[in-house]
Formats: sequence, structure tokens, C-alpha cells
Amino acid sequence: MVANPKSVASPLNGIWLFLIVVATVVAAFNGTMAELTAAVFESAESAVNLAIGLIGALALWLGVIRVVEVAGLMQWIARAIRPVMVRLFPEVPAEHPAMSAMVLNMAANALGLGNAATPMGLKAMTELNRLNANPGTATHAMCLFLAINTSSVTLLPISAITVRASAGATSPGAIILPTLVATVCSTTVAIAAAKLLARGNRYSDDPLTATPPIPAASGPGDALLENDPADLADAPPEIPLEPPGRVGQLLFGGLVVAFVGAVTYRLTVQGTPALAGTEAMAAISNWLIPMLICGLLLVGYFRGVKVYEAATEGAKEGFQIAVRIIPFLVAIFVAIAMVRASGALELMTAAIGPITGLIGLPAEALPMALIRPLSGGGAFGVMSEIVNNDPDSFLAYLVSTMQGSTETTFYVMAVYFGSIGIMNTRYTLPAALVADFTGMVAALAVCYLTF
Repeated sequence: MVANPKSVASPLNGIWLFLIVVATVVAAFNGTMAELTAAVFESAESAVNLAIGLIGALALWLGVIRVVEVAGLMQWIARAIRPVMVRLFPEVPAEHPAMSAMVLNMAANALGLGNAATPMGLKAMTELNRLNANPGTATHAMCLFLAINTSSVTLLPISAITVRASAGATSPGAIILPTLVATVCSTTVAIAAAKLLARGNRYSDDPLTATPPIPAASGPGDALLENDPADLADAPPEIPLEPPGRVGQLLFGGLVVAFVGAVTYRLTVQGTPALAGTEAMAAISNWLIPMLICGLLLVGYFRGVKVYEAATEGAKEGFQIAVRIIPFLVAIFVAIAMVRASGALELMTAAIGPITGLIGLPAEALPMALIRPLSGGGAFGVMSEIVNNDPDSFLAYLVSTMQGSTETTFYVMAVYFGSIGIMNTRYTLPAALVADFTGMVAALAVCYLTF
């Protein structure tokens, strides 16, 4: 008999309540109730401000993704990575838009393009939810995607490198190799953990028990599903393809040639100043986003997409998603802020310190390890303080690698699942936390080997 997933509570229920109650108890003992009260309201306001701030980025990138969908590029991408993705996500049709959206998210995370990764990830979750036979309950594909997302292989940990460079580290880019090794380890463990946990979670979205998933549309650029009236009601209207005339081809083709000429001029004729490794990577990162936006829009244009109409139609979804995630952000932000303001984090550090010392983790790095899954801003602040104090120390090297090797798991789960109304997250949290732990341990090991 198939279990009813709606009767299973999300693990976040107990964790969230535990954080709030423990923070209140600790604040009572420490006499920090005033700080706790202030943190509650400040964090709630910060959550709403963050959601509002996300509207612009979400609207921009979902608009670009809509152009990509209409142009048919999603199907091309899905075909290119079909062998790997079909093995990882057997529940998702091979050429479904969710496949290519997940790949775009993973690629953006690997390149350190956080502003692009989140909208692409939210788009992937939206598409995965169209295949969900049990609305409100995470599917196996969602759990695995979130586990991979929180442990994503990272090629360019730009934020950590930038902090090291500004602090005057001798070799700011030295953390690239240890970060890559640590994230490869954590991603491998995330996939293995999610697959193992999936075997013990046979709900009605399993291939053997589920109703057949709604097939992906087959027309070029049609990212919508054909069989479900509810999906069609929410779907953006189809935009016909009209290839540009000769004038448009010559105009925009000429601009592409002019851009290539400008790059060639700067590299050869004018010359470029010698850049340190970290400066070169920062420059590449700065070039990637404009080139990515222009490249995708131009491909759409030459394919016959009405790029302005498609982009504005896709951008509407960004506002809707930003509004939907506000309650989830407020809940997570308030719990985390209460833990920090009450002094509970310091007590946890003191209690765990002797144990982590046995594996060689410096006590000063323990707050970083504890707060990273909870608060990206808090972890970034801890890392920045340590790096600024002694940028060339082993401790600075370690926390910088940890920053680039792990993700803010609770924030990611709140945003991604909240955007599609998933309350029962099933085994996503344990799989993600195992990956986080692996990333921390791998970062520690590789830092000892390479420092």
C-alpha cells in the first residue's frame, strides 16, 4: 500500500520550532530578551526587503529564460545532456524544460553567477512541479535537485576570492582547487544520499505507482504541458516565431562582429594590463553576465522570437514568485536571527568544539561551519572578519574554502520549495545536510593537504 505523503510532516516543522524555543530559553538565561525581540522584527523586515529585492533579478532572468524557451534552446540543451540527466532524474521526460533549466542553474552556480542561478533554479522547480502528481509534496526529482543545488560543484568562488583579494592575501585565488575538490566530494555524496533515501520513500510519485507524468510539449520553444487544463490556464501565451528580415540580420550580425572586433582590439592592439589570477577571474565574471544575456537574446532573435514580448511575458512570473516566497523567508530569517541574538550559537560552538577538535577543525572556524547552512550573510561576515585579521593564515584559507564549498541550505529550501508551495520536503533536508557536512570535512582535509 502506498503511503500518503500528506500525512508526513516536513522535518522543517520540528527544526524551526526547536530553533525558536531554544533561542527564547537561552535568551532568558543570558538576559538578552531585548536583543532577541529586536532581532525578531529586524529579521522579518529583512526577509521582506530581500524578497522585494529579488523581484528585479527574477524578472530579468525569467524573461531571458522565456526567450530561450520560445527559441527552442531548452530542448537543445536537454538533448545535449540527456545521457547524464536521464540517469539522475528518470522521473523527468528526457526533453522536458525542467531538464535544461536544472542544467542552466547548475552551470550558473559553478561559475559563481548567483544572481542568475536562483531564477534559473526557481524556473526548474516550477517545471518540476508541473510533473508533480501530489501537489504540496516534493518529488524525488525535486529532492535530488535541491541536494545537488546545495552542494553544487564550484569552479569560481568569486565572493570568497574577492574578500581575500581586498584583505591583501598573497594568493587570493589559491582556494579554487580546494573548493573544486570539496564541492565534487559534497555533490557526489548529495547524489548518493538522495538516491539511497529515495529507496525508503516510496510515495505515489514513484515511476511504478504514479499516474503517468504529463509529457513535455514537443514543439520548438513550447515549454508548456499539453494535457493538463490547469497548467494551460496558468501558462503564458505561445509566441509565434518570425525570423528577422535581411536588414535585421545585417544589423545584429554586424553588432556581433563589432563586439568580436572590440574584444580583439583590447587584447591585441590596445593591450591589457597584467592582472593577478583573482583579478582576471573577477574580470571574466563581469564579462560573463552581459555576454550571456546578449548571447541568449540574439540566438532567440535569429530564431525568430519576438524577444521583447517574450522577455516581458516571462518577467511577470518573477514578481509572482517573489511574493510567494515571502512567508517562507520570514519564517526562516526570524528563527536564525533569534538563535544568533540569544547567544545560542555561542553555546553550541562551546559544546561541539571539543568534538570537532578531534578532527583538526580549529575552534575559530567552528562558528563558520555551524552558521553556513543557516545564514549566508552571517557566514560571509564570519569569513570576512577572519580573513581581514590575517589573510595569509591557515584559518583564513580554511574558512574561505568552506564559504565556497557549501550552501545556505535552509535558505535555499525555503526559497525553492516556497516558490511552488511545497510543504512536505521529505528527505531533502537530511540529504542536503549530509552534503554540507561532507563539503566541510572535505574542505578541511584538502586545506591541510594544500596549504
